[in-house]
Amino acid sequence: MNTLEQRVKDINKKSSFNRWLGIEVADVAVGSVELRIKWREEFGQYSGYLHAGIVGTLIDTACGFSGLTVTESAFLASNFSVNFLRPALGDMFIARGQVTKPGRLQIFTMCELYAVKDGAEKLVANGNTILCVLPEGNFL
Repeated sequence: MNTLEQRVKDINKKSSFNRWLGIEVADVAVGSVELRIKWREEFGQYSGYLHAGIVGTLIDTACGFSGLTVTESAFLASNFSVNFLRPALGDMFIARGQVTKPGRLQIFTMCELYAVKDGAEKLVANGNTILCVLPEGNFL
């Protein structure tokens, strides 16, 4: 495992929410990540689809983790948007995040979220995040 992949996996492990969700870091490269979660009944909303809050979480997390691959600096999301394209129904969900434009003060990212059912992937949502790089010395 390379050091970039280890860094992302270590940060994922630090989040108790990510651990509760069961987020698995499946792939890491410079500028991109792939995350996966397996469906659990408690993830469903009243109609049985993946809850919008979890959809947003996966997109936000994949975007943030992709940002980790292009900077050592601390950052926070300053803007976040999600487009729900179809009801999210599947046995597993895959979030593919990537950096679209790295910068010194802002990092622009995007993500596509896929539901996997019976081995077939369907795009269910996408989103964008602008990550604001914090001034040196500001660590949370």
